[in-house]
Amino acid sequence: MIKSKKLKKFKNIKHGFFNSLGGVSSGIYKSLNCGMGSNDSKINVIKNLKIVSKKISTKKKIILLNQLHSSKIFFINKLSKKKLLGDGLATNKRGMAIGILTADCAPILFFDSKKKIIGAVHSGWRGAYKKIAKKMINYFKKKGSNLNDIYAVIGPCISQNNYEIKNDFKAKFLKQSTKNKKYFKINKNKIFFDLKGYIFRQIKNAGINNIEIIKKDTFNPKNNFFSARRSLKKKINDYGRNISIIMIK
Repeated sequence: MIKSKKLKKFKNIKHGFFNSLGGVSSGIYKSLNCGMGSNDSKINVIKNLKIVSKKISTKKKIILLNQLHSSKIFFINKLSKKKLLGDGLATNKRGMAIGILTADCAPILFFDSKKKIIGAVHSGWRGAYKKIAKKMINYFKKKGSNLNDIYAVIGPCISQNNYEIKNDFKAKFLKQSTKNKKYFKINKNKIFFDLKGYIFRQIKNAGINNIEIIKKDTFNPKNNFFSARRSLKKKINDYGRNISIIMIK
């Protein structure tokens, strides 16, 4: 489990960015696969989620989403029997752990140190393009947050060196703004996208100065994260999911 240097100084929250180690799943899901949407054994996924719960000192169920690569955010203060279809969660309720699943996309954790509000966002390129991080910040502002009190941590995701994209992808971002050109580089006639950099600038432009980037590349097998792109490259049709968690104690 990786902790944010900025968030770990706050004793009233628990958080962590988990990789693939420390679980019970086997094969391509070895071992801490937390994705119910994968083809892994549901029993093993439930066991893995309980392992994560224990790590952050809660016996309650972790609140997760049915993620859609959208900009939909939910503010919750109780368990819902309905499936939550979206890519962001926020709460001010103590003891409620909220989580995001990723496998190359960026998990982003938010915390308002004064209002005691937390948020968790799943941001792949689609969510980033739809400005889900900015939308979460606006959500905090509606709840009375001061921008100077909000902390944002961009968790482990795919690095630019391994995020190859096509021309139509680049064209979409350049149509949004010509300033987006700086998030692309060309190497050996291939185009690569800087997801972390794009998200960082989005958060910065929204007025947040307390930003941290966890510099771990999920594509690199040495870092022990599940990676959709790495699985695709190996022609494996499924993969495990990494989980990122935050909770007010």
